[in-house]
Amino acid sequence: MTKHVQVIAPFDICLIMWLKTLCVPLFITFICLSTSCFGSYREDPFHSDVRQTHVYSRPTTYNKQDNVNPINNNEVWSRIDRVTLKVINVDDFGAKANGFDDSQIHGTIKATVHHSDYKAHGRRRWLYFANVQNLRVEGGGIINGNGRTWWQKSCKINIAIPCKEAPTALTFSQCSNLRVAGLRIRNAQQMHLSFNKCVNVKALNLSVTAPGNSPNTDGIHVSETHNIHIKNCVIKTGDDCISVVSGSQNVRATDITCGPGHGISIGSLGARNSAAYVSNVIVNRATISGTTNGVRIKTWQGGSGYAKNIKFQNIMVHNVSNPIIIDQNYCDHHKSPCPCKVSAVQVSNVIYENIRGTSASNVAVKFNCSRRFPCREIFLQNVAITSSKEDKEHTAEASCTNIRLSYRGNVFPPC
Repeated sequence: MTKHVQVIAPFDICLIMWLKTLCVPLFITFICLSTSCFGSYREDPFHSDVRQTHVYSRPTTYNKQDNVNPINNNEVWSRIDRVTLKVINVDDFGAKANGFDDSQIHGTIKATVHHSDYKAHGRRRWLYFANVQNLRVEGGGIINGNGRTWWQKSCKINIAIPCKEAPTALTFSQCSNLRVAGLRIRNAQQMHLSFNKCVNVKALNLSVTAPGNSPNTDGIHVSETHNIHIKNCVIKTGDDCISVVSGSQNVRATDITCGPGHGISIGSLGARNSAAYVSNVIVNRATISGTTNGVRIKTWQGGSGYAKNIKFQNIMVHNVSNPIIIDQNYCDHHKSPCPCKVSAVQVSNVIYENIRGTSASNVAVKFNCSRRFPCREIFLQNVAITSSKEDKEHTAEASCTNIRLSYRGNVFPPC
């Protein structure tokens, strides 16, 4: 049976999704520079029918379970001047239900700058895919969140205004057998790329960038997701390059370039006295430069649960403020002071192996662990971190509280 993919094309640049032939008929909002969007079809991209215009996209949702035409769906619409809607069937451009790749993402898609457009979505998302199996999103295109107007209204920039959530640029929720590759994601309103409750994910060859002072602009955020491999990504943002939070397990991050930003983080976990569980995380071959943290595990006081079976290996740090850090007493210091609490998320079986480079602060290794639930089974092997200002006044040191650890090979600075 032939599988049809119907596409709404109100824009003048191209966003195309590749789908395996097992997918049911899909409706996608996308922007198209010309009919050259499909890998099996070529046409002059500067055809005279194309009109120059500024392109903005309102929050866009595709949910496999909706099974509705997005023209009549309030969750999917577009804002554009002087361009009319048209429906394109990819079969007309050579797409076949034969399991091969018929398209890529090309060009640029920009988010609307009108904050009111997000009210129906609770301001939590822009581009959103839910309950999709066997999906590939790839190409060399740019997804631009136009985040500057959101950053200016952040309570972390202006403490006089109340804190509000801003949209995540690109979200995949409850998807399985997912591949996201080759995209450039820029200037997200808040987080850039989020995987929530997904299974079997590959995130490959991604470039994620935002200014180092942009608030809460995590690069890749992983929550309640199993079996994900993040590989060969360059991430430069104003928050965590990669953040892994509760419910996630079997997470691999390989060949990562990170900085500026807040480093690669497990957490935060256990906020608002919640239970959090993260296990089986490997970060291998990463270069982290000019960040506030290197490899970090952060948990709130009062939480419960665990962060265990975590390995950081083959990592270079350059002028990083906290190259190695576990903080079981994490607190958002932009808010009121945090009260002391007894319970904590248990941190155990963490390996730091072959980590080298320089620290921007005197404290290169910091383990700030809970008195009642101390960090345990912490292993350091072949660690060599010196001060980036190495002299008599600047010597790298370690600060270690409530921790049970062991060494192998040369470790500097030691606890």
